[in-house]
This record gives sequence, structure tokens and C-alpha cells, in this order.
Amino acid sequence: MTDNQTPLWTSQDAAAATRGRASTAFAVNGVSIDTRTLQKGDLFVALKGDRLDGHDYIDAAFAAGAGAVMVSKDYDVSKAKGPVLVVDDTTRALEDLGRAARARCKGTIIGVAGSVGKTGTKEMLATLLSASGKTHASKKSFNNHWGVPLSLSNLPADADFGIFEIGMNHPGEIIGLTDQVKPDIALITTIDREHIEFFDNGLDGIADANAEIFTGMSENGIAILNHDNPYFERLKAHAEKQGIKDIRGFGEEDGAGIKLVDCALHADSSRVTADIDGEKVKYKLQIPGKHIVLNSLGALGVVKAAGADLEKGIEALKNAEAVSGRGNRYQITLVAGEPPLTIIDESYNANPASMQAAFKVFELVEPQGEGRRLAILGDMLELGKDGPRLHAELANPLLKAKTDQLFCCGPLMDALYQALPAEWQGAHAKDSKALTDIVKETVKPGDVLLIKGSAGSRMAYVIEALHAMDINAAGNKNGQSAANDKNDKPAGTNGKDKKNAL
Repeated sequence: MTDNQTPLWTSQDAAAATRGRASTAFAVNGVSIDTRTLQKGDLFVALKGDRLDGHDYIDAAFAAGAGAVMVSKDYDVSKAKGPVLVVDDTTRALEDLGRAARARCKGTIIGVAGSVGKTGTKEMLATLLSASGKTHASKKSFNNHWGVPLSLSNLPADADFGIFEIGMNHPGEIIGLTDQVKPDIALITTIDREHIEFFDNGLDGIADANAEIFTGMSENGIAILNHDNPYFERLKAHAEKQGIKDIRGFGEEDGAGIKLVDCALHADSSRVTADIDGEKVKYKLQIPGKHIVLNSLGALGVVKAAGADLEKGIEALKNAEAVSGRGNRYQITLVAGEPPLTIIDESYNANPASMQAAFKVFELVEPQGEGRRLAILGDMLELGKDGPRLHAELANPLLKAKTDQLFCCGPLMDALYQALPAEWQGAHAKDSKALTDIVKETVKPGDVLLIKGSAGSRMAYVIEALHAMDINAAGNKNGQSAANDKNDKPAGTNGKDKKNAL
């Protein structure tokens, strides 16, 4: 923190927000729960996870430059090597800090929920709104019971816009999160099969769980919903039940006020013409895919609803990039003078909807020379008893994408493998490590690889191994995948304690 920089939190404000006690005065400009990503001058919050305790990392936090640490009341303050904020419970205190940050910020607050596309849409919104004012957004996929209050606690008091991703994997989880965020505008990207094994009433339950975001809003709030989704009316009814009157739809179908007029889809970009609540716009997206185009409509609808500058936002949008592990691409040179191997990295996560969206982009990317389209897929998890069937049903979409062969791993992906004709069956392995050895022996110059699976499938192993084959890399894995970024989930000081909602 520089001498002229206004601190994010003073000891007095932080103590008041958390009902805590500061050992000495301090001022910090950020809040962290992970010593590996902590920035100099941050407040380190020592959370207790299932396996590790942040209090064991307090020395490491001060060594990394923490300006202060927040500890539970049973911690021996005399051991600390710097300022300490003592609270009854650090998890509850982090929530209190986030609530206080929300209460003091007078900017427009946006909550993003939905089954697919939350993180990419949140990043797109950050790009759009930054053109109109000071914008704060959740980092990466920080969308769970630790990620949301952490993101809120880092919200500057003078932010013009705050964007918060809100996720869940069980009914009722969003209620507590939206109560903290209290969004002025809620965007639900779409409703599809995610974590469906935890919902007895299937997609209806998933829609109802995402609609919980409305419970944190006032009747003056604005709801922006996917008009093309079969659950539009159900979500709309939930919003109306909360007294929300301003409900807007985006999509291709008639009746959507935020409407796609035309789009040209290319392997590396899309050109879009749209009507944003009566304002016709044209823009280019550097991230390919029809699903990205549709999410951009929702994002532009938020910009319009927030009273931000649509024209400036669209100008900034041309610089937006794919989020790590969600469609970004790498080229790897296997043989000097030969076409590169192209990797489409979708390794962060997967469900049936995101798989089919990825297949459509895969189809647009042409192999070079004698290269092939190879799908490298891992299990889609948390689909319950319908898991095998939902995997098998990917056979036709995969073949329509002009896929030459499938290489896959996991017990669920075997259902897809067996559903394919023999000539499309590359190989099936028990896990991603075993699959990696097969893929390394299979790839050749000019191939295009789509690598995708749920996070638990660990498809990053394949990507890391392919990076190591790059003759130009000299041992340096250029552009690591999301699944290899252990800081991608705010899971306490160890990055593993709590599962992040998707």
C-alpha cells in the first residue's frame, strides 16, 4: 500500500465490522485466505478447514508480507509477529467483513448465477463495466461459502460496480450467499444439468436453487434471464414472488428484449448484431462459440440495466479473452517445420450442456496438414443415476463435430465410448494418468485436441504432459491449465479444504 492509497480496511473499521479486537492499529488494502496468493499488506484470515487450519500458516502469512492477521479467540496472540484482529470465529467474521463492505459501497452490485457460463460471463461483465467506472469482480470461480464473502470483503467502498459469481451444488446454498451480496441486478445464464445427483426433483430443483438469488434482492432489483431456456417462466415466477417487477429476457427467440439479430461464427471469433433493449449494436467477440454469443447478450443487458456506457463497453469487449480452462487454446510444436498441435483447453469442468457447446467450437477448428480432430474427454461427475445415459447421449453431437476419434477415461465415459462405432473408438483408460500415456503416443503434428472433463477427472494431467512435449518449451509448460492452478478455488490456506460450487 502506497502512502497516498486509501486503505481497504483500518483496524478500527475491521474490528467494528467483525465485533473483534485489534492488538494494535493497522491498515490493509486487501483480504486473503491463502498464503500462496497473499499480497503484501493484506489481511490474512485464518480459516479452519476440514483438514487444515489457517492458524498454522500465520507465520507464513507474516513472512509473505501480511499487514495483519484475523484469528479466532483461542489463538495465542503472543505468538504473532505482527498486528492481530481477534474474533470469536474467523469464518463468521469473514462473512461479517463482507457484509460491512457491501453496506458501505454505494455502487451497483451484480450477482451472476446459472448452471453454465458464470465465470466467463462474470469476466465479460468486468471488461464491459470497467469502461464506465471503477469495477470490482470475484476472482476466478470464487463463488462458494468462502469465496463470496472473501470477494465481498475486497470490495472497495468507492467501487462503481461490483460483480459477484454465486454458485451452489445443493438446494438452499445460494440463499445465504445472496443475502450477503444483496444484488441490485441478478443475471442467470441458463439452467441445465449440474450437480443433478443432489436434486431429487431434477432440473426443476436446479432452477429453483438458482432462483434463490432473488431472495437477496429488493423489489427495485432487476432480473435478467435466458429467454430461450425452458425454465425462463419458472425463474420469472420466482422473481415476481420476491416482488421484482423489472424482469428482462435475452436470447434468440421472439419476446426477448435483449435479442440476437445475427451472428457469424468462426473458429477463433464471432461477429454479432444484437438489439439491447431497443439499442442496436454490432460487435466482435474474440472468444468463439454460440454459447459465448448468448452469454454476451446477458452481459450487455446488465450493462444497459446498470446505466453504464454500452458503446464504451463494446469497444472494450474486443479485448476479452477466454478464462483459463474454459476454451483457451495452446499451440505445441512436436516436430520442427511441421504444423503445430492445437489444444482447446476445456479442462476446468464439464456437464452435458458445456460438453455440447465445446463440441460446436471444436467443429469450427480445422486440423492442419494431415492432422485430425481428437476428443480427449473425462467423466462428467455429479449426474446421479442418469450419468451413463447422459454420457452415451453425447455420441451423436460428438460425431456431428467431425471428430475423428475419441480418447477418454473414467467409468462414465466408457458409456460414450461404447456408444460410438468402432472406427471412432480411439482408447478408453481408467483415469487421466493412464490416458495421458496413450495420448502422448497418439498425437501428431496438425492435430486438434479438445480436452474436457469435470474437475475431478483431472484432465490437466494430459495438458501438462503435452506441454512437456513442445520442442520450443525447453521444459517450461507454457500457459498452464486451470486445473493445474491450485489457487483457482478459495479453499482456505491449503487450496483443498472445501469443494467450490461450479
